[in-house]
Amino acid sequence: MVKTIRVSEEFHEPVVAHKRETETMEETLRRLVGGPSPEMLAQALAGGDEEAAAEMRERIERGRERERERGEELRKRFEGSGA
Repeated sequence: MVKTIRVSEEFHEPVVAHKRETETMEETLRRLVGGPSPEMLAQALAGGDEEAAAEMRERIERGRERERERGEELRKRFEGSGA
């Protein structure tokens, strides 16, 4: 089943800018978001697949760590700019 989502031009433009020539928009969004694949999510929710659930938890934690690092980097840039 295919679903359509609406996004603003403001959101669409940077996604398209990051899209690789061989990627679909779905693949680009998955790569940018960095979340678990829909297949992995379905396995974890439907069958109680502990291995898939553990991998999802690891990916979530890695994503959180990346966000903490980005936040720290932005804070340092802001403080260093004298703003």
